[in-house]
Amino acid sequence: MTDLIDTIARSLARAAVIPYLGPDMLSLCSDLQVPGTPLALAEYMTAKVSVPHKIRKRLTQAAQFIENFKHRKSVVHLMNQAFASTPAPSSLHLALAASGAGLWVDTWYDDTFASALAQTRPSDDWVQVQGLSQSEHFGQWTGAYTADGTPLAALSGEPGRVLYKPIGSHGPAGNYLVSDSDFVEVLTEIDIQTPIPAAVQAWRIGRHFLFLGCRFDDQLTRCFARQIMKRSGDRHWAVLPNPPTRMEARFLQEQNITRIDMPLAQFAESLLMSQSSMLPTD
Repeated sequence: MTDLIDTIARSLARAAVIPYLGPDMLSLCSDLQVPGTPLALAEYMTAKVSVPHKIRKRLTQAAQFIENFKHRKSVVHLMNQAFASTPAPSSLHLALAASGAGLWVDTWYDDTFASALAQTRPSDDWVQVQGLSQSEHFGQWTGAYTADGTPLAALSGEPGRVLYKPIGSHGPAGNYLVSDSDFVEVLTEIDIQTPIPAAVQAWRIGRHFLFLGCRFDDQLTRCFARQIMKRSGDRHWAVLPNPPTRMEARFLQEQNITRIDMPLAQFAESLLMSQSSMLPTD
Protein backbone atom coordinates (compact mmCIF):
# COMPACT_ATOMS: atom_id res chain seq x y z
CA MET A 1 0.00 0.00 0.00
CA THR A 2 2.93 2.34 0.67
CA ASP A 3 4.10 1.92 -2.92
CA LEU A 4 0.63 2.76 -4.22
CA ILE A 5 0.40 5.92 -2.12
CA ASP A 6 3.89 6.93 -3.27
CA THR A 7 2.71 6.47 -6.86
CA ILE A 8 -0.31 8.69 -6.21
CA ALA A 9 1.86 11.35 -4.56
CA ARG A 10 4.25 11.44 -7.50
CA SER A 11 1.34 11.61 -9.93
CA LEU A 12 -0.18 14.50 -7.99
CA ALA A 13 3.10 16.37 -8.12
CA ARG A 14 3.24 16.19 -11.92
CA ALA A 15 -0.45 17.09 -12.42
CA ALA A 16 -1.41 13.60 -13.59
CA VAL A 17 -4.10 13.17 -10.90
CA ILE A 18 -7.40 14.97 -10.43
CA PRO A 19 -8.61 14.96 -6.80
CA TYR A 20 -12.36 14.29 -6.66
CA LEU A 21 -13.70 15.25 -3.24
CA GLY A 22 -16.90 14.16 -1.52
CA PRO A 23 -18.76 15.23 1.63
CA ASP A 24 -16.74 12.98 3.94
CA MET A 25 -13.66 15.15 3.41
CA LEU A 26 -15.26 17.27 6.11
CA SER A 27 -14.68 14.46 8.61
CA LEU A 28 -11.02 15.56 8.62
CA CYS A 29 -11.89 19.09 9.79
CA SER A 30 -11.61 19.85 13.48
CA ASP A 31 -14.34 22.50 13.64
CA LEU A 32 -17.16 21.04 11.57
CA GLN A 33 -20.12 23.43 11.73
CA VAL A 34 -21.87 22.51 8.49
CA PRO A 35 -23.81 19.41 7.39
CA GLY A 36 -21.32 16.76 6.39
CA THR A 37 -23.64 14.25 4.71
CA PRO A 38 -26.77 14.39 2.54
CA LEU A 39 -28.72 12.96 5.47
CA ALA A 40 -27.44 15.66 7.84
CA LEU A 41 -28.39 18.34 5.33
CA ALA A 42 -31.86 16.88 4.84
CA GLU A 43 -32.38 16.81 8.59
CA TYR A 44 -31.17 20.41 8.87
CA MET A 45 -33.61 21.61 6.21
CA THR A 46 -36.59 19.63 7.49
CA ALA A 47 -36.01 20.88 11.03
CA LYS A 48 -36.64 24.37 9.65
CA VAL A 49 -39.55 23.58 7.31
CA SER A 50 -42.16 20.86 7.75
CA VAL A 51 -42.21 18.24 5.01
CA PRO A 52 -43.99 14.87 4.79
CA HIS A 53 -42.48 12.32 7.15
CA LYS A 54 -41.61 9.83 4.40
CA ILE A 55 -39.21 12.26 2.68
CA ARG A 56 -37.69 13.95 5.73
CA LYS A 57 -34.42 12.03 5.29
CA ARG A 58 -34.30 12.26 1.48
CA LEU A 59 -32.42 15.39 0.54
CA THR A 60 -33.46 15.96 -3.05
CA GLN A 61 -37.10 15.14 -2.39
CA ALA A 62 -37.27 17.30 0.71
CA ALA A 63 -35.69 20.21 -1.18
CA GLN A 64 -38.19 19.72 -4.01
CA PHE A 65 -41.12 19.80 -1.59
CA ILE A 66 -39.86 23.05 -0.06
CA GLU A 67 -39.33 24.51 -3.53
CA ASN A 68 -42.86 23.53 -4.62
CA PHE A 69 -44.78 24.58 -1.54
CA LYS A 70 -42.66 27.48 -0.31
CA HIS A 71 -40.43 28.98 -2.98
CA ARG A 72 -37.07 28.40 -4.62
CA LYS A 73 -35.79 31.31 -2.55
CA SER A 74 -36.64 29.34 0.58
CA VAL A 75 -34.39 26.49 -0.56
CA VAL A 76 -31.52 28.86 -1.31
CA HIS A 77 -31.99 30.63 2.02
CA LEU A 78 -31.84 27.33 3.93
CA MET A 79 -28.75 26.24 2.02
CA ASN A 80 -27.03 29.56 2.66
CA GLN A 81 -27.76 29.19 6.36
CA ALA A 82 -26.57 25.59 6.46
CA PHE A 83 -23.21 26.41 4.87
CA ALA A 84 -22.64 29.89 6.25
CA SER A 85 -19.61 28.73 8.23
CA THR A 86 -16.39 27.62 6.56
CA PRO A 87 -14.59 24.81 8.37
CA ALA A 88 -10.84 25.28 8.66
CA PRO A 89 -9.21 23.16 5.93
CA SER A 90 -7.55 19.98 7.11
CA SER A 91 -3.95 19.12 6.34
CA LEU A 92 -5.15 17.00 3.43
CA HIS A 93 -7.21 19.86 2.00
CA LEU A 94 -4.16 22.11 2.15
CA ALA A 95 -1.81 19.50 0.69
CA LEU A 96 -4.11 18.82 -2.26
CA ALA A 97 -4.57 22.54 -2.84
CA ALA A 98 -0.80 23.09 -2.88
CA SER A 99 -0.08 20.05 -5.06
CA GLY A 100 0.66 20.07 -8.75
CA ALA A 101 -2.99 19.39 -9.64
CA GLY A 102 -4.60 21.68 -12.19
CA LEU A 103 -8.19 20.58 -11.61
CA TRP A 104 -10.04 19.71 -8.43
CA VAL A 105 -13.61 18.40 -8.40
CA ASP A 106 -15.50 19.12 -5.18
CA THR A 107 -18.95 17.57 -4.89
CA TRP A 108 -20.24 19.18 -1.71
CA TYR A 109 -21.58 22.65 -0.97
CA ASP A 110 -19.10 23.92 1.64
CA ASP A 111 -16.36 26.47 0.96
CA THR A 112 -13.58 24.54 2.68
CA PHE A 113 -11.53 23.65 -0.38
CA ALA A 114 -11.83 27.14 -1.82
CA SER A 115 -10.43 28.36 1.50
CA ALA A 116 -7.56 25.87 1.18
CA LEU A 117 -6.75 27.22 -2.28
CA ALA A 118 -6.89 30.80 -1.02
CA GLN A 119 -4.39 29.89 1.70
CA THR A 120 -1.94 28.09 -0.55
CA ARG A 121 -2.09 29.80 -3.97
CA PRO A 122 -1.95 33.31 -5.44
CA SER A 123 -5.37 34.75 -6.21
CA ASP A 124 -4.62 34.87 -9.94
CA ASP A 125 -3.66 31.18 -10.04
CA TRP A 126 -7.13 29.60 -10.00
CA VAL A 127 -10.79 30.09 -10.80
CA GLN A 128 -13.93 28.42 -9.54
CA VAL A 129 -16.63 26.98 -11.82
CA GLN A 130 -19.99 25.95 -10.38
CA GLY A 131 -23.04 24.13 -11.64
CA LEU A 132 -26.15 26.33 -11.87
CA SER A 133 -29.79 25.48 -11.28
CA GLN A 134 -31.90 25.80 -14.41
CA SER A 135 -34.77 27.15 -12.30
CA GLU A 136 -32.63 30.23 -11.60
CA HIS A 137 -30.32 30.37 -14.62
CA PHE A 138 -32.23 28.82 -17.49
CA GLY A 139 -29.97 27.92 -20.38
CA GLN A 140 -26.76 28.62 -18.43
CA TRP A 141 -25.19 25.49 -17.01
CA THR A 142 -22.22 26.92 -15.13
CA GLY A 143 -21.01 30.10 -13.49
CA ALA A 144 -17.34 31.06 -13.22
CA TYR A 145 -15.67 33.20 -10.56
CA THR A 146 -12.23 34.52 -9.78
CA ALA A 147 -10.57 33.54 -6.52
CA ASP A 148 -12.00 36.63 -4.82
CA GLY A 149 -15.54 35.79 -6.00
CA THR A 150 -15.81 38.21 -8.91
CA PRO A 151 -18.08 36.75 -11.62
CA LEU A 152 -16.46 36.03 -14.97
CA ALA A 153 -18.49 36.75 -18.07
CA ALA A 154 -16.90 33.74 -19.75
CA LEU A 155 -14.25 31.17 -19.00
CA SER A 156 -11.20 31.45 -21.21
CA GLY A 157 -9.99 28.49 -23.22
CA GLU A 158 -7.05 28.09 -20.82
CA PRO A 159 -8.30 29.41 -17.47
CA GLY A 160 -5.40 28.06 -15.41
CA ARG A 161 -6.18 25.92 -12.40
CA VAL A 162 -9.86 25.17 -11.87
CA LEU A 163 -11.93 24.27 -8.82
CA TYR A 164 -15.01 22.60 -10.30
CA LYS A 165 -18.10 22.41 -8.08
CA PRO A 166 -20.60 20.48 -10.24
CA ILE A 167 -23.50 20.73 -7.78
CA GLY A 168 -22.79 24.32 -6.75
CA SER A 169 -21.47 25.89 -3.59
CA HIS A 170 -22.26 28.36 -0.82
CA GLY A 171 -19.69 30.90 -1.97
CA PRO A 172 -19.50 33.25 -3.64
CA ALA A 173 -23.07 33.39 -4.98
CA GLY A 174 -25.18 30.66 -3.34
CA ASN A 175 -25.57 28.41 -6.39
CA TYR A 176 -27.08 25.02 -5.59
CA LEU A 177 -28.21 21.89 -7.37
CA VAL A 178 -30.16 20.20 -4.59
CA SER A 179 -33.79 19.52 -5.55
CA ASP A 180 -35.10 16.72 -7.74
CA SER A 181 -35.83 19.15 -10.57
CA ASP A 182 -32.30 20.58 -10.39
CA PHE A 183 -30.81 17.16 -11.01
CA VAL A 184 -33.37 16.07 -13.60
CA GLU A 185 -32.42 19.05 -15.74
CA VAL A 186 -28.72 18.20 -15.55
CA LEU A 187 -29.17 14.48 -16.04
CA THR A 188 -31.09 15.01 -19.26
CA GLU A 189 -28.00 16.63 -20.75
CA ILE A 190 -25.03 15.15 -18.94
CA ASP A 191 -24.67 12.15 -21.26
CA ILE A 192 -23.75 14.54 -24.06
CA GLN A 193 -21.58 16.54 -21.65
CA THR A 194 -23.46 19.84 -22.05
CA PRO A 195 -23.34 20.79 -18.32
CA ILE A 196 -19.62 19.98 -17.98
CA PRO A 197 -17.34 22.96 -18.74
CA ALA A 198 -15.03 22.66 -21.74
CA ALA A 199 -12.02 23.39 -19.52
CA VAL A 200 -12.88 20.39 -17.35
CA GLN A 201 -13.40 18.18 -20.40
CA ALA A 202 -10.02 19.21 -21.78
CA TRP A 203 -8.08 18.81 -18.54
CA ARG A 204 -9.35 15.32 -17.69
CA ILE A 205 -8.07 13.71 -20.91
CA GLY A 206 -5.56 11.01 -20.05
CA ARG A 207 -5.44 11.89 -16.35
CA HIS A 208 -6.34 9.78 -13.32
CA PHE A 209 -8.95 10.49 -10.65
CA LEU A 210 -8.41 10.15 -6.92
CA PHE A 211 -11.73 9.87 -5.07
CA LEU A 212 -11.62 11.04 -1.46
CA GLY A 213 -14.58 11.22 0.93
CA CYS A 214 -16.93 9.83 -1.72
CA ARG A 215 -19.45 7.01 -1.79
CA PHE A 216 -21.01 5.59 -4.94
CA ASP A 217 -23.95 3.91 -3.25
CA ASP A 218 -26.64 5.84 -5.12
CA GLN A 219 -27.30 6.35 -8.80
CA LEU A 220 -26.83 10.12 -8.70
CA THR A 221 -23.26 10.08 -7.40
CA ARG A 222 -22.32 7.29 -9.82
CA CYS A 223 -23.80 9.17 -12.77
CA PHE A 224 -21.94 12.40 -12.00
CA ALA A 225 -18.64 10.60 -11.43
CA ARG A 226 -19.01 8.52 -14.59
CA GLN A 227 -19.70 11.53 -16.79
CA ILE A 228 -17.03 13.75 -15.24
CA MET A 229 -14.47 10.94 -15.70
CA LYS A 230 -15.34 10.36 -19.35
CA ARG A 231 -12.28 10.21 -21.67
CA SER A 232 -9.90 10.32 -18.71
CA GLY A 233 -7.04 7.91 -17.98
CA ASP A 234 -7.21 4.15 -17.67
CA ARG A 235 -6.78 3.80 -13.90
CA HIS A 236 -8.13 5.58 -10.87
CA TRP A 237 -8.22 5.22 -7.08
CA ALA A 238 -10.86 5.61 -4.37
CA VAL A 239 -10.33 5.63 -0.62
CA LEU A 240 -13.27 3.50 0.60
CA PRO A 241 -12.82 2.14 4.11
CA ASN A 242 -16.30 0.57 4.24
CA PRO A 243 -17.14 -2.53 2.21
CA PRO A 244 -18.69 -1.41 -1.08
CA THR A 245 -22.29 -2.19 -1.88
CA ARG A 246 -23.01 -4.44 -4.85
CA MET A 247 -23.61 -1.45 -7.11
CA GLU A 248 -20.52 0.35 -5.82
CA ALA A 249 -18.38 -2.70 -6.51
CA ARG A 250 -19.79 -2.92 -10.04
CA PHE A 251 -19.08 0.78 -10.59
CA LEU A 252 -15.48 0.47 -9.35
CA GLN A 253 -14.87 -2.45 -11.69
CA GLU A 254 -16.56 -0.73 -14.64
CA GLN A 255 -14.46 2.43 -14.24
CA ASN A 256 -11.21 0.62 -13.32
CA ILE A 257 -11.08 2.29 -9.91
CA THR A 258 -8.79 0.60 -7.38
CA ARG A 259 -10.27 0.61 -3.91
CA ILE A 260 -7.90 1.77 -1.15
CA ASP A 261 -9.18 0.03 1.95
CA MET A 262 -8.19 2.36 4.75
CA PRO A 263 -9.78 5.18 6.76
CA LEU A 264 -9.55 8.57 5.10
CA ALA A 265 -7.57 10.03 8.02
CA GLN A 266 -4.99 7.23 7.74
CA PHE A 267 -4.70 7.76 3.99
CA ALA A 268 -4.24 11.49 4.55
CA GLU A 269 -1.40 10.86 6.99
CA SER A 270 0.29 8.42 4.61
CA LEU A 271 -0.04 10.73 1.60
CA LEU A 272 1.37 13.67 3.55
CA MET A 273 4.34 11.57 4.65
CA SER A 274 4.94 10.48 1.06
CA GLN A 275 4.80 14.06 -0.19
CA SER A 276 7.22 15.14 2.54
CA SER A 277 9.71 12.44 1.52
CA MET A 278 9.69 13.85 -2.01
CA LEU A 279 10.80 17.32 -0.92
CA PRO A 280 14.43 18.18 -1.68
CA THR A 281 16.76 18.20 1.30
CA ASP A 282 19.59 20.64 1.90
